[in-house]
Amino acid sequence: TSVIYIQTYLERIRQELKSRLGEFLYYCPVSLALDKELVDCSVSPSLQFAAEFHGHYYKMASTEYLQKFLETPEKFVPPLAPYPLPPMNMLPKRLTTAAVKAMFPRQAEMMGFCPVTFLDGNLRYEALVAGTIEYAVEYRGKIFIFENEEKLDKFMRKPEIYWNLKLPHKLPPKKEPVLLTSLPMLGYLEQGVATAIIKALTAVGCLKPKYPFMSMKKSALLYTAYHLKAFNPKNSTYVRKKYKKKMEQFEDGCQLISYLGSIMTSRYKEPKERPNDFDHKLEIFLALKGTQPALSLVI
Repeated sequence: TSVIYIQTYLERIRQELKSRLGEFLYYCPVSLALDKELVDCSVSPSLQFAAEFHGHYYKMASTEYLQKFLETPEKFVPPLAPYPLPPMNMLPKRLTTAAVKAMFPRQAEMMGFCPVTFLDGNLRYEALVAGTIEYAVEYRGKIFIFENEEKLDKFMRKPEIYWNLKLPHKLPPKKEPVLLTSLPMLGYLEQGVATAIIKALTAVGCLKPKYPFMSMKKSALLYTAYHLKAFNPKNSTYVRKKYKKKMEQFEDGCQLISYLGSIMTSRYKEPKERPNDFDHKLEIFLALKGTQPALSLVI
């Protein structure tokens, strides 16, 4: 009951804060005044850095800026505030991937290159890096996409210095995706399955599998197939677990030979002289003769 009461109380405070927001809405007035940065504090529901002044609420970006606001609040709100908050249509707005696609046929500015990377790279040719649609912002009616989250955040804070850049005449060649199926066989293997095969063959080299009553070649090939199935990221979790279990069972079968070979001697041993699990493992070993239970499982 007490938890529900606290949650209800906090929600009432948030609703009151929303209805009595000051001129800067959820933006930090101290960041705007001191750094000329638009820091949107609405991303955090916390009221830790909120303050009330003249009947209005303000949210700050940090403990330091909250303290500065509490010391001299009149310096950070109108009429003494050095910079007013821009109108709503002049504030940067983050876009989801779906929102960007819904804006088609509108295209991203700067032909999709990241404006922050370009300007921070001193407008050099090498600083022309393509943005990703996942990191998109709408500003002044235009769409911008960025290299990563860090570059997007820098734009959101200071959009004015990045939004109106001009591209050079010489641009990097456009990167087109290459379909693996269009590559020659050797290229397909190198780009598509080389890493998986190397890992599987490395595992074979470490284990050196020899399954009872099965040739070394067939044992190695079967273990390779199990490994590829068990660690294929495109398989479902169920399939990967299934083949990992089969691979472990195959490893146990391979270990029977080395175990029995290390215990068995040319001289007969009485049952009481044998290890406790010797007879059981010998029975398992002999039961495998004439059977190949794992072959039918590799598809």
